[in-house]
Amino acid sequence: MKTKRVLAVTATIALAAGLAACSNDGGDGGGGGDAGASNCENTIPKPDLPVVTLWAWYPNMEDVADNFNEANDEVQVCWTNVGAGGPAYERIQTGVSAGSGLADVVMVEADRIPSFQVQGAFVDLRDLGYEDVQDNFSEGAWQDVSVGEGIYGAPIDGGPMGMIYRTDVFSEYGVTPPTTWEEFEAAARSVRDAGGPYFADFAANQPAFVTALMYQTGAEPFTYTPENEGEISINLDDQRIKDMLDYWANLVSEDLVGTQDQFTPEYISGVIGGDYATYLSAAWAPGYLQGAGVGEGADAGVWATAPMPQWDPENPIAINWGGSAFAVTSQASDPELAAQVAFGVYADQASLDQGWQEQIIFPLNVDVLDSPEFQDYEVPFFSGQQANRDVYVPAANAYTGMVYTPIGQYYYSALTEQLAAINDGSSTGSEAADALQADLVSYAEEQGFTVVD
Repeated sequence: MKTKRVLAVTATIALAAGLAACSNDGGDGGGGGDAGASNCENTIPKPDLPVVTLWAWYPNMEDVADNFNEANDEVQVCWTNVGAGGPAYERIQTGVSAGSGLADVVMVEADRIPSFQVQGAFVDLRDLGYEDVQDNFSEGAWQDVSVGEGIYGAPIDGGPMGMIYRTDVFSEYGVTPPTTWEEFEAAARSVRDAGGPYFADFAANQPAFVTALMYQTGAEPFTYTPENEGEISINLDDQRIKDMLDYWANLVSEDLVGTQDQFTPEYISGVIGGDYATYLSAAWAPGYLQGAGVGEGADAGVWATAPMPQWDPENPIAINWGGSAFAVTSQASDPELAAQVAFGVYADQASLDQGWQEQIIFPLNVDVLDSPEFQDYEVPFFSGQQANRDVYVPAANAYTGMVYTPIGQYYYSALTEQLAAINDGSSTGSEAADALQADLVSYAEEQGFTVVD
């Protein structure tokens, strides 16, 4: 069957990325029920109960695991940190390819779920407690962890987007937070013409950010449902996407925005030094920026946030960048207990409060989003602004989700290449969209998918 071919090819390609982790395996971290319980990084206070192994990377996960274990009399969590980002995904892929060695529950970013689901790595949670917690999260939160009709993750946090900006720059150059992209361009030109800094940064190494911008146009870059025997729709040459990329290409060509790679020391130095008037990012950004040293010196007390500019203010579209979930792996010895952990860990009030109060996560649990304490919180990074109420909660509530693709990592790499071409002037936005479309269609067909309109 075509689906089996897709699974086989995808797994073979993914194995190459995962082999690097094999030499560091060492057997720690579990895989299948109690198998790795002796390697826990947390204490298990009720050792007579069954144990579910968990791989997760958030800084407060030991406290989260302790909170769960103390409150639970049916199952205990054995938590291991196998790293974040690339190291974590290499470790997961190694276990998937080997058919053993995975933890029962793993933390993954939402956009990674389809690439593991297509390999049969994750369990559909619809019949494993999903209905009991369905109302705890929004439509958009569930859409992000869905693949076709299945639910393959328990939402934890997200990244509703806003526009972080420097109040000192805005005040000096007499601009106000733009509400539309037309106003954004006008403000950028006004500031630059007066000798001011770049208004923003359009980084080639941020394909997830640009994908969110695609969705804000109303376009649907991908549709994918595994129930349709490996069919995938790719719509990256949608005119709305072309117009958006041409818009940013124009800002770059007129030297209104920078093109420096983000999440680098050089970029952070520029943020601190006032090289950029805005930082278009997500609700997790204040924690990231503070951790990198932003807002502690000469730039302390100058930051505020506002809603993202819109193409059509009469029909605003909320977008999201980032967010994680707990997925139950197909190697779990007891999927029901594993699902209980996936839905229950990082769901208690103490863990959620610690997460957002220390700006580790932006929780998606509606009990938190609706709470006066969360909405009225005066964010220190924003000089006491009630950023959740002003910007991030409305964006989270309005967000309807994205459709991620099982060829997501190739897509991000290909998009990064096209964004670099836009930034160096060798391609227009429209040309980049056409090239990206042709590249992704060809790659998808090579992997055994049927590309449909």
